[in-house]
This record gives sequence, C-alpha cells and structure tokens, in this order.
Amino acid sequence: MKNRIRKHLVFYGEVQGVGFRFQAQMAANQLGLTGWVRNEYDGSVTMEVQGTEEEIDKAIEMIGNSRFIHIERIESQKIPLEERESSFRASYWY
Repeated sequence: MKNRIRKHLVFYGEVQGVGFRFQAQMAANQLGLTGWVRNEYDGSVTMEVQGTEEEIDKAIEMIGNSRFIHIERIESQKIPLEERESSFRASYWY
C-alpha cells in the first residue's frame, strides 16, 4: 500500500477568479487524490488533499502551471488522514 498522507494547504497570490479550484479538481482526479478545495474570504484558497507526497507535489505543480494562476506562497501542514474520504470536491466559500 502507498504511504498516503494528508496535507492542509493555504495558497496565496492570484488564486481566486482564475480557475484554481477547477485546476485543483482536475489534477486531483487525474492523480487519484481525495480531499477538497475552497476559496476563502481573504482571497486565499484552502485545500486539504491526501495521497502520496509525490502525488500531492505533482498536483501542486499542475495547478501552478496554469497560465492565469500565480501562487506567491503556500502554507503547508500535515494532518491526520480521512480514511473514509473517497473523492475530491470543490466548494465556493468557507
């Protein structure tokens, strides 16, 4: 079995109104990751995602490669796995 982890990520920069949540969902689905992503009122985007460290890094790279998304900073923290989670979803707000 893969060494799955879960990360709580907060993205800052030009990350709202540029397709960030769509790109995150596409990357997560392509890589078989689970979790969620949502816009925050302060202009940041929060994502919780689980998979292997390499898969999560690849998803972040895929999101950042979008021509309209400009990630200036990411806060990252490992958190406990959500064992029953089976998909990745995008929400609008907090």
